[in-house]
Amino acid sequence: MTSFCLDARGGDLLPAVPAGPRARFRARCAEFLFRRAVSRIPLRVELPNGSVLGAGARTEMLPRLIIRDPAAFFARLGGQGLIGFGESYTAGEWTAPDPAAVLSVLAARITRLIPAALQGFRGVLPARPARELGTAANNRANVAHHYDLSNELYQLFLDETMTYSSALFEDPGRASWELLAAAQRRKIDQLLDAAGVGAGTKVLEIGTGWGELSIRAAARGATVHSVTLSDQQVRLARNRVAAAGFADAVRIELCDYRDVRGEYDAIVSVEMIEAVGYRYWPVYFETLDQRLAPGGRVALQAITMPHDRMLATRDTYTWIQKYIFPGGFLPSTEAITAATGHTRLRVRERYCFGPHYAQTLRLWRERFDARAADVAALGFDALFRRLWQFYLAYSEAGFRSGYLDVQQIVLDRPEEHP
Repeated sequence: MTSFCLDARGGDLLPAVPAGPRARFRARCAEFLFRRAVSRIPLRVELPNGSVLGAGARTEMLPRLIIRDPAAFFARLGGQGLIGFGESYTAGEWTAPDPAAVLSVLAARITRLIPAALQGFRGVLPARPARELGTAANNRANVAHHYDLSNELYQLFLDETMTYSSALFEDPGRASWELLAAAQRRKIDQLLDAAGVGAGTKVLEIGTGWGELSIRAAARGATVHSVTLSDQQVRLARNRVAAAGFADAVRIELCDYRDVRGEYDAIVSVEMIEAVGYRYWPVYFETLDQRLAPGGRVALQAITMPHDRMLATRDTYTWIQKYIFPGGFLPSTEAITAATGHTRLRVRERYCFGPHYAQTLRLWRERFDARAADVAALGFDALFRRLWQFYLAYSEAGFRSGYLDVQQIVLDRPEEHP
């Protein structure tokens, strides 16, 4: 059995609760701001002494946030902000019967929870480590932190397609586990259609995942060059491609997107731009432009956030960066348009389907929770499991609240497609 520590970078345990006079002062400030914020939102906050906070204090019908250790909760919140909020959940200092519902309430009001006069104090929170910037030297470690945890872990909560991105349901309101695999294939097929992938098409896929897109492209008669920086993904994706009978049509390579050479009729990339980092978005789109053959098209799937929030948070170190996706950052629609301005590529089409991602994440979260014993059997301890419960609920809440969206974006060179 393999034992996995909480921090997948290799050795750091969950930080201790902040202590000392300064920490106590910041905890008092955090408690004041927290009580002020929850007094105005539809949330029921329960404390160990039996008291209840929140605009929903008189009803149990609203989402419940249960604080088990107020001193530790407010100390972490005061010391690390939202990072501390997530760490406190991981430590079991607060919990919720439905954490996604609690986080959805908070995400829908994220810009109003902290007084405007205090929002400029982000600089007192931890800065992003230089080792996590999306340089070619750092990218391998950033990818390994998340994707090389264990193929077996992902197999426990993903469907048979092993697709780790938003599905596209016929009706998101009726999404179910039984419909997830078909919805993932529908998403992939729509992206391949948008890129014009068919018999004889030479395809570049940036971000292999576990091979399902390559398999479906090859089944259309295309030849595929797929690149990733995940050792584990390369191993399983190659096996899946070979089992599907397309080993001669698909080449999967451990390679940074910046190192790819040649020209391709179609370029597809699913939820990979989020790992690039905003400093490198121009390089990413310049690479797409250089690799795209005349008359070709690029089809991307990207998670996006509001432009004003992107600008306000692009230099903020977040919980998701520290524990889940080091080096990652979500673009806005406007940022993608601006980043392509340095190239010949222009956005031709957009298709937004954020509610589908909320349902996809709900299904993953429910599956992950239902298979907790199997996760433990792989060597992932209770802290890690709570970390991932929070991650999946945190992500689901972003889409449930409308704070996040997901888009399929088609780009080409207008002069080549009159």
